[in-house]
Amino acid sequence: MNSISIIIPVLNEAASINKLLNHLLVNSSPSIIHELIIVDGGSRDLTRDIVCAFFQKTIIGKQKIKCHLIRSPRGRSKQMNAGANAATGGILYFLHADSFPPSNFDKLIANEVKKGNLAGCFRLQFKHSHWWLKLSSWLTQFNFRVCRGGDQSQFITKQLFENIGGFDENYVIYEDNILISELYKRKQFTVINKKLFTSARRFESKGIWRLQYHFWMIYYKKWRGNSANELFDYYKKYIS
Repeated sequence: MNSISIIIPVLNEAASINKLLNHLLVNSSPSIIHELIIVDGGSRDLTRDIVCAFFQKTIIGKQKIKCHLIRSPRGRSKQMNAGANAATGGILYFLHADSFPPSNFDKLIANEVKKGNLAGCFRLQFKHSHWWLKLSSWLTQFNFRVCRGGDQSQFITKQLFENIGGFDENYVIYEDNILISELYKRKQFTVINKKLFTSARRFESKGIWRLQYHFWMIYYKKWRGNSANELFDYYKKYIS
């Protein structure tokens, strides 16, 4: 029940994926981590080659963690669902390729599940010194729906994930928030008060206030009842 399947959707993540995979092995225990599942959505860089080389090294090093690289249609909701379908651990841990969980993250997750907290995340810390990103990071320690996002990672028991129906594949973006909303409705969400560090690369490339404004607009449009396609059209026009 408390074995963890780590699921990482990737698309052209050659710059960071090897560092993340090494980080996961160093900061976890093979007695808890059941498997690593990388779900590629059609990378055109060296992502797949790097993952394969890492997995081969892991096998040679006699690590007890199973490693899988699978393909899926592009889109995080589809990729994460594909990873969940392939997973055999009792706990699913969805992680972005540029997010680095804290030391002993696996034990922290397993302990929460043992206590009856079947889903949750870590608090987040952006790798950036801008005051707004620092404030946004600080707020993630509180267990309020408005403070949540996919960058914080997501653990959930496989049974609960399947009961909810997984990620809604109608959503190309906002899929994390849809699942999180379902968990808050069920009063099944906890925040582990340890920091996960994540890249601010998109804020750096788009501009912090410009990108934050467009994120707020997407949340507002969802609140107003805009469809999944309308949200994606806005994302493509102003963010992608």
